[in-house]
Amino acid sequence: MEKKPTLSPSKITTYLACPVKYRWTHVDARGRWYMKAKSYFSFGASLHKVLERFHDSGDTGVETTHQALAALEENWLEAGFSSADEMADAYGEGKAIIERYVEEAQIARAGADTLFVEKFLKRDMGDFVLVGRLDRVDEHEDGTLEVVDYKSGRATVKPEDVAQDIAMSCYQLLLKEQYPDRNIKATIVSLRTGDQASYTMAPEEMDEFEFSLKELGRTMLCHNYFELVPIKKGLCLDCDFLPLCKKHHEFED
Repeated sequence: MEKKPTLSPSKITTYLACPVKYRWTHVDARGRWYMKAKSYFSFGASLHKVLERFHDSGDTGVETTHQALAALEENWLEAGFSSADEMADAYGEGKAIIERYVEEAQIARAGADTLFVEKFLKRDMGDFVLVGRLDRVDEHEDGTLEVVDYKSGRATVKPEDVAQDIAMSCYQLLLKEQYPDRNIKATIVSLRTGDQASYTMAPEEMDEFEFSLKELGRTMLCHNYFELVPIKKGLCLDCDFLPLCKKHHEFED
């Protein structure tokens, strides 16, 4: 039997931002030769790895601030930085973030246990399989499961930001499939400032989101990407694929 295609929050958000970018990223193999390493991806991935180890009950090597900073050094990714000075500044910021996070987490997390970290989940959506990797899921004393997502590129977050975040809605949908009898809430944590906010989808919201996601998935899978004509957008100037778009198409304003 032929495997169903998979869609992830990353794929979905890329498509919604620009179907042409989705083509070069996920459909047309020529795009891979134009993709460049990004310093912000390296920065975020480095922090995520440390926090994964810090919250993993099976990893006894990262429990203190000193151990967390050692883990940052061990897991630091250098790709994408334009200079040694830029990387040094980022590394210094990363150390400050980890120090504050560990100190605050040791105080603030009473009443919740981490159920799992970096958990890969999937859900059959009919025409495709929705997949996602959850940064962390905590279990609270009342049985509520909290999906926690780390953001290294933002300073503030509000409940409406969580409510409108496609990835967070996908994560709630995925987790509800595994734990249908539990209350689910989603939380975004800004690593730069410690700011965080939460939102819980009502049952009718989750049903509506699932329906819309299935419709969007079918559209994505049936799209003829090779007939797309690029349209100028604000994201074009910083896009890796701008040379490809200019080479194969004339931009439409």
